[in-house]
Amino acid sequence: MSSPKSCLLAWLIVAALALLSACDGAPAADTKEANGRNLPVVQVLKIEPTTMLDALILPGETEAIEDIVLAAEHAGRVETVTVNDGDKVKKGQIVAEIDVAALKTALDRAKANYNMAADQAKRRRPLIDKGVIGREEYDKVETARLVAQGELREAQVLYNKGFVRAPIDGRVNHLHVDAGEFVDKGNPVADIVNTDQIRVNVSVPELDVRYIKVGQPSRVTMDAMPGRQWFGRIDFVAFKADPATRTFKARVVLDNADGAIRPGMICRAGFLKQTINDALAAPLSALVDKGGERLVFVEKDGVIQARTIEIGVIEAERIQIVKGLAPGDNLVVSGQEDIEDGMKVRVR
Repeated sequence: MSSPKSCLLAWLIVAALALLSACDGAPAADTKEANGRNLPVVQVLKIEPTTMLDALILPGETEAIEDIVLAAEHAGRVETVTVNDGDKVKKGQIVAEIDVAALKTALDRAKANYNMAADQAKRRRPLIDKGVIGREEYDKVETARLVAQGELREAQVLYNKGFVRAPIDGRVNHLHVDAGEFVDKGNPVADIVNTDQIRVNVSVPELDVRYIKVGQPSRVTMDAMPGRQWFGRIDFVAFKADPATRTFKARVVLDNADGAIRPGMICRAGFLKQTINDALAAPLSALVDKGGERLVFVEKDGVIQARTIEIGVIEAERIQIVKGLAPGDNLVVSGQEDIEDGMKVRVR
């Protein structure tokens, strides 16, 4: 029969063995867990075929489609300027008057001369039919009437030219004259600009001109107005290259009803070259440069594979991978700076 002391001793021995066994197993589990924690952590993106837009973005400059310099049609003194810089004007509106008073006097005199010559010719016509006067005398009177008629027409034309009128709806961008100044024929009087429609001029590289067609849509942004965009269409593509730049001029027309776009602004015009279906795309940030070689990293079963790639078009923040990726690949998109080919990783 066992004594109480013997039983207690046996239990103590069993407990000690169990404790030792537990202590022996703990380091292995902790080491395994620690090794997992020490692996580089990456994020991956599963590669699937997608649609990409191959776009051409070109710098450009805006200009008004209607930009007119009004010039004096005859020499004289500027009597009146009826508008100021920045004023809106309508087609036909008087902008300035040049020697109108003197021209009106000349016109009135020409009218009086013609009326008198016409009256004499009218009164002598019946007399020639009756044989009271000869044909030669009547011809002199009729010739005088015709001369007076020509002088009247000329005086009317000159009088009309005294009024400098806006040829289009628009705004006065700049006045070149003030009242009281003397101008010669051809001197500029005012610049009139209509900005209801704006033209964007771009230079297309010869490698891309085959993609640009009249009627093709374009998206335009202005450097001075970030966040806004306008949509227009191409209305002209040059058939001949500029010999200095080897580029082809193209124009995009935009509606500008609110007048936000001003002539001379720097802009960016985008054109769709082609749509690429079933493309494999990667974020630009996923690409790594190793010694001049362009790479991406792919994770498979917790192990990293380095892939040399060939790239295609760029669309916003992603790029087409022409060679080096396959559908279903797990592309590393975060943590790629700290990994190498063959390295084990933990996917987050």
